Amino acid sequence: MKEKKESVEEYLLANTEKINKEMEKFFPRKITGEWIKAAAGKPSFSYDPETLTKALSEPIYNLLERGGKRWRPSLMLMVYEAVGGKNTKKIMPFVVMPEFAHNGSIMVDDIEDDSELRRGKPCTHKIFGVDIAINAGNTLYFLPLILLYKNLMKLNYEKRTKIYDLFAGELLKLSFGQGTDIYWHQGKKKDISEGQYLQMCAFKTGTLARLSAKLGAILADAKQEQVEKIGRFGESIGVAFQIQDDILNLTGEEFQKGKGIGEDIHEGKRTLMVLYTLSKANEKEKKRLVEILNSHPSDEKTIREAIELMEKYKAIDYAREKAEELVQKSWSEIEKILPEGKAKERLKEFAEFAIKRKV
Repeated sequence: MKEKKESVEEYLLANTEKINKEMEKFFPRKITGEWIKAAAGKPSFSYDPETLTKALSEPIYNLLERGGKRWRPSLMLMVYEAVGGKNTKKIMPFVVMPEFAHNGSIMVDDIEDDSELRRGKPCTHKIFGVDIAINAGNTLYFLPLILLYKNLMKLNYEKRTKIYDLFAGELLKLSFGQGTDIYWHQGKKKDISEGQYLQMCAFKTGTLARLSAKLGAILADAKQEQVEKIGRFGESIGVAFQIQDDILNLTGEEFQKGKGIGEDIHEGKRTLMVLYTLSKANEKEKKRLVEILNSHPSDEKTIREAIELMEKYKAIDYAREKAEELVQKSWSEIEKILPEGKAKERLKEFAEFAIKRKV
């Protein structure tokens, strides 16, 4: 009897539990003096683990335990295997790098956007306060570095330096992308080009996917040329995920994730659909769409008006086609450098999943 092929969704689900366990092993729900000492060294005076549990661990796990596909660390594992890595269990501790950085970014992002909900529940800052959430979000950026400065995985100097450089560079780009997005959705820049939008996505969403892909390749001892090409592939996956998230926010499926109906319109975000509509609409329609976005509407009627304008010019179809084009192009660049096998097939299937998913 032929064995049933594992779908991308099943692969991600199977990985989720493993990744969750790895995160709790690395960063405990209950912080102890011994853990602080291992992470930060001997105290100059006296540690307060109880306070750090309340101020860091509780808000962080309040967000982490809400779920999520954990697709970034899964991408790291997929690339590691596709390049030829043989010991997935050995590199599992590195799943915290992309996943912690991602959750730190959305914790801070929710404050910057003044969002109410995240994954169907009140945002971290709504529960614990803005000050606690900002600090917890920033802490998530730095926690993974314990792996490197304590050299917990006994990496050689060259590999450890490569990962340091990668992590620092990608997190800087993440801030570039977020800063650009914030400035745009405040309505402070006109005439944003499609190329500028895609670069913003490459910085904001593409950066952690690129980090995940490059990290998997580095851990598998890939050549530098492979690392760079695979990084561009990861970036395209991240951009495709961003475009698909924007589409789902307008078409209804995203509402089921508790993000709020048309929240991107409420936030005034200049998505690819918005930019395409502005490039095709008449002057009256352009003016009205910009007016809606700049007013940050909360009522469904106004939000629906903006969505209908985008539908009129088939902006959603255009965005889908663009996401598919980006992923297919980047796949064609790495297809020939990856050895044939199950791992390569899974990576290709994941790329297709990124542009066709419904949630």
